[in-house]
Amino acid sequence: MLYQLHEWQRAFLGPLSHYAEASARMLSEPSSPFSQFPGAQRMAAGYELIHRLGKDYEKPEFGIHSISAHGNEIAIVERVAMETPFCQLRRFKRFSDDPDTIEKMKNEPVVLVVAPLSGHHATLLRDTVRALLLDHKVYITDWIDARMVPASAGPFHLDDYVATIEQFIRFIGAESLHVISVCQPTVPVLAAISLMAARGEATPRSMTMMGGPIDPRRSPTSVNNLATKQPLSWFQGNVIHTVPTNYPGHGREVYPGFLQHAGFIAMNPNRHLNSHWDFYLNLLRGDLDDAQSHRKFYDEYNAVLDMPAEYYLDTISTVFQQFLLPRGLWDVNGERVDPSAIKRTSLLTIEGELDDISGIGQTEAAHDLCTGIPSSRRVHRVIEGAGHYGIFSGRRWREVVYPQVRDFIRRSEVALVSKRA
Repeated sequence: MLYQLHEWQRAFLGPLSHYAEASARMLSEPSSPFSQFPGAQRMAAGYELIHRLGKDYEKPEFGIHSISAHGNEIAIVERVAMETPFCQLRRFKRFSDDPDTIEKMKNEPVVLVVAPLSGHHATLLRDTVRALLLDHKVYITDWIDARMVPASAGPFHLDDYVATIEQFIRFIGAESLHVISVCQPTVPVLAAISLMAARGEATPRSMTMMGGPIDPRRSPTSVNNLATKQPLSWFQGNVIHTVPTNYPGHGREVYPGFLQHAGFIAMNPNRHLNSHWDFYLNLLRGDLDDAQSHRKFYDEYNAVLDMPAEYYLDTISTVFQQFLLPRGLWDVNGERVDPSAIKRTSLLTIEGELDDISGIGQTEAAHDLCTGIPSSRRVHRVIEGAGHYGIFSGRRWREVVYPQVRDFIRRSEVALVSKRA
């Protein structure tokens, strides 16, 4: 019923938001005679704020059409390489008409970025992808909004997430692949590679894990504490709802995106309130660059997706309540997850000093589990001054973190070649 109430609210606010947008344009466009009225700029700022607070935020595009690398402008074509009911494997194919550039790109490492299925769309990692494209062939998991997946596709559990990662690794080719997981997927990615290693399958050359809850018992954050203070039945009764009839996934049980968004805002309400007030003041002052930065950030931040209920509840129970992975007790489809079985794959873990979602030590815990990997091929980094998002997006990612990831991948390539020789 709550989901249906939200849809009624959205239907009511839609026309108001469109009216506010039209009014803001009418009062702010230089060519409009209404923009010359006294107080027009103040009214326009107020209307735009109303528009942005009430509008419906759709999934953004990656919008990466070209990069500058190897001294040339390189075209990027985004396409779906493989698809499952709940996820698309996207590839960012690079093109150039310069023979030397083509030769260099041909020999560059292949990277699979595993994006979180935890509320936001994979486009949140746009900055991650853009930087990686400078020196790598890049794929990314683009998880589908569960409300758009017909109920006939069946449930999607945490075990299915692990199986999907295995499927994508095999499709791309593990022998030449480097996997980067950001936040939540560090756990299923470690499980997938562990299971593949235990079966004797080829595993990726390296895995980079960034800000993830490998062992949430270490430096627990407010996110971890919420999961441990409430029983699983509380989550089942309070945050799981049924998709209404106006979506393809009607009848499917989900953790709705609008509830997740409310949780994101509740973590730092004052910061968001101040940000919107600053946006209003920037419009009044005519500071269009800062205003545009606000729009860009919240267009991404406010775009959320629904998660399958089974997957969400599995994650709460397995990762945050029972801690099955670090305790060595996690079974996926009847197979025990044993990270010590991984021997061929190098490991890099990255944590943000100021991360308030995955605390210090939670990702580093992977080193205690991956005992089959020689210490010479295991690296841990703590990024000073970085919060959760700073380790994969923004200036600190581009200038501090990415060079370390790039160099680690290069060393992993050399180490494997040397071992084979």
